[in-house]
Amino acid sequence: MKQYTSKELRNIWKDFYKERGHVDVGAVSLVSDGSTGVMFNVAGMQPLMPYLLGQKHPMGTRLCNVQGCVRTNDIDSVGDKSHVTFFEMMGSWSLGDYFKEERCKWSYELLTQVFGFDSDHLAATVFAGDENAPRDEEGARCRIDSGFKPENIYYLPAEDNWWGLEYGPCGPDSEMFYIADVPDCGPDCGPGCSCGKYTELGNDVFMQYEKHKDGHLTPLDKKNVDTGWGLERNLAFLNGTKDVYKTDLFTSVIAFIEKTSGLKYDNDDDKTRSMRVLADHMRTAVMLIGDEARLVPSNGGPGYVLRRLIRRAVRHGRILGLATNDLLDIARIYIDDVYSDSYINLVKNRDFVLNELKKEIDRFTSTLENGMKEFVKILDQTVSGAGKSISGKDAFYLYDTFGFPLELTIEMADEKGLAVDEEGFKSAMEEQKKKARDNASFSLKSSNDFAVFSGLDESVTTEFTGYEKVTDEGTVVAVATGELVDEVSEGAECTIVTDKTPFYATMGGQKGDFGQITSGSFVFEVYDTVKIDQSKTGHVGCVKSGSIKKGDKVTLHVDAFNRMRTCMNHSATHLLQKALQTVLGDEVKQQGSYQDGERTRFDFSFSRALTGEEIEKVETLVNDKIVENLSVVTDVMSVDEAMKSGAMALFGEKYGEVVRVVKMGEFSKELCGGTHVSSTGDIHCFKILSESGIAAGVRRIEGLTGAGVLSYYKNVEDTLTKAARTLKSSPADIVDKIEKLQGELKVLTSELEALKSKAAKDAMGDVMDKVTNIKGIKFLATSVSGVDMNGLRELGDQLKDKIGDGVILLASDVDGKVNLVAMATDGAIGKGAHAGNLIKGIAGKVGGGGGGRPGMAQAGGKDPSGIDAALAESAKVLEGQIS
Repeated sequence: MKQYTSKELRNIWKDFYKERGHVDVGAVSLVSDGSTGVMFNVAGMQPLMPYLLGQKHPMGTRLCNVQGCVRTNDIDSVGDKSHVTFFEMMGSWSLGDYFKEERCKWSYELLTQVFGFDSDHLAATVFAGDENAPRDEEGARCRIDSGFKPENIYYLPAEDNWWGLEYGPCGPDSEMFYIADVPDCGPDCGPGCSCGKYTELGNDVFMQYEKHKDGHLTPLDKKNVDTGWGLERNLAFLNGTKDVYKTDLFTSVIAFIEKTSGLKYDNDDDKTRSMRVLADHMRTAVMLIGDEARLVPSNGGPGYVLRRLIRRAVRHGRILGLATNDLLDIARIYIDDVYSDSYINLVKNRDFVLNELKKEIDRFTSTLENGMKEFVKILDQTVSGAGKSISGKDAFYLYDTFGFPLELTIEMADEKGLAVDEEGFKSAMEEQKKKARDNASFSLKSSNDFAVFSGLDESVTTEFTGYEKVTDEGTVVAVATGELVDEVSEGAECTIVTDKTPFYATMGGQKGDFGQITSGSFVFEVYDTVKIDQSKTGHVGCVKSGSIKKGDKVTLHVDAFNRMRTCMNHSATHLLQKALQTVLGDEVKQQGSYQDGERTRFDFSFSRALTGEEIEKVETLVNDKIVENLSVVTDVMSVDEAMKSGAMALFGEKYGEVVRVVKMGEFSKELCGGTHVSSTGDIHCFKILSESGIAAGVRRIEGLTGAGVLSYYKNVEDTLTKAARTLKSSPADIVDKIEKLQGELKVLTSELEALKSKAAKDAMGDVMDKVTNIKGIKFLATSVSGVDMNGLRELGDQLKDKIGDGVILLASDVDGKVNLVAMATDGAIGKGAHAGNLIKGIAGKVGGGGGGRPGMAQAGGKDPSGIDAALAESAKVLEGQIS
């Protein structure tokens, strides 16, 4: 069976579709842009949803890619042979182009002509039909016409073979399976059965209907096809295993864990599970931190998922006896070895990834150490009280307060001859969940769920005065803590509505203001300002002192410094959009934005990454307009008047009858309800921090203004100074110094390689007397100590020239590991010799695996004591190859 590498499989997929007119659209960020309601991209099709729903894609109608995805909904299943939290989805799409006939034909070609499956072992499922849509006879016919056998076509119901959202494009799908040579497990055995006879390979989704809000279906004028194959599982299957952790995506990490822990993979179920969890979670953490979004651990959203993954990795690393540096070495293997070619952002962000990982691992390790101290106290109390088990309440206290894993509590208690009340732990956990449900989080009740205000009289409204001022007087007209109340006291978290407010509520990408609301009897800290409906504004926060009553006269104080910085960032965003259109053309259209007091973020449609020169032009143009100190003028007019004036509007945004048009000199004119500076000079300066892709055809720029830019350059200067000090140079001479060191390194590396080559030759000595003859082919199998893989290949080339036609096999032990290299000349290959199969046949003797081409192959192993046995076995393997 041919052995595939992950890199090879990615290239096979993309090349196959590019040969059939598809364009590789590349992968986008793992972190979702939020448009589909999920935190991560969980499927290859997800970034393409706007185009599957009808939007024209800038790169055409035939697309393909390999997209990284993250799913953690089944995180507890990770540890078996197949589940992972990061995976790659190989996809191809037709956007109103070809349909079932071509799709089924190409899927069959890929399965049979590329991967070598025969039709006897292939099955497909199609939609069986229901009261809403007919049986997919066309799909079945196209499968059969492409080469699938009629008896291997299975009709399944909608829950298995139908794709669709609540309404919009939908249609039948058709999955492809490999049929193993094992008996049926029963009369109902078929695709989807858990017995293992049928292995899913891929899925074709045919979007041919539109589902209307009343539930009925009508045919689509332009039909789409979405095809998806999981890389990890297909890679494992094509290589003859159902264990994805035995593919090249994981083997080097698993080998490192084995060496470091002294444990063997597959020897112990629990330890093997921990190896898999550790390998998977560290891989996903590396991918998320090294992603374009540069995600970091936090207590909310995607950052919280990342934190959980890292902490689970630390826990399982602890079970295996691995320290912080060992976990960081695992990260280095993924960055420097496994994904160095396929995910260049990992290499680019290498130091950032390792630094963020170390910070989070150290943070949790410290938490664990504190938990250990508390565990000793609980242990002493339990023993002194003649108890035989640690209570569930105490175990939950360790978990809840210190992040102390239950498994670790059980393990350490067992060492002291004690048990742990696991049922009591579960009860304590459930009690906390009940409290959380009964006392729903403040942010949910007060910030997001505003149904409580629906009972207010329509006359209760809020007038916004924040365009002109940051402090104003008002009256409290409503207070809510999950329900409408007349009064709240110190410590209460609530939402306050006033009749007037200078606080800007989060809208249009601009983050809401924060600050204080005060009177003679209370201080209320405003954390966020939100729009309850079109007429009311809510101030979300906490009563710091006193009590607040409905009807109180108050003074509202916006944090002026934060407002000023937010205005600077918002106005800079207007300049940025116009600058992008000026430099890149009219293809640029706003897709979203965000501004707060720290930075600005602008998402826009564009079909490719910007060049360094383009980014510089855009940044320079924005700064030129800042220096020109253009007046920022806001006019209020009707929507029709605004459009006629040439003002830019956000596509898809719903505007009222009267709008605000913000004009910056003659350079920029946009519809905008946000707050701005009075002239562009108030922005001071602008710096683009990053430019990246967040979805197919959508780019994102993040930038800084004013003091944020100065702080950025101060950090750059500090880093440059430290680098110069390390190099014993000055910042002005640092480039010359680095170039000089690189030149010296190149010379030294060349000298080192020459010395290593000479040492290898000397260590090998004259081995020509070891050449044997196997069925008319010269064969040299020998070993040499301390030679790396490059050195072995060089020796092999030299020895191959010496023996003429024949086969060379070299083995070397290096730092407790084994390197194997085999080479065969064209003449030897013509008689049946195959270097790849020779390596494959003996690698097991040294605890390794590998393979390669007929002319050259290599492998690694973990057991140098098996080298002699491998060399002895090689003659038998080669003899079996020669016809």
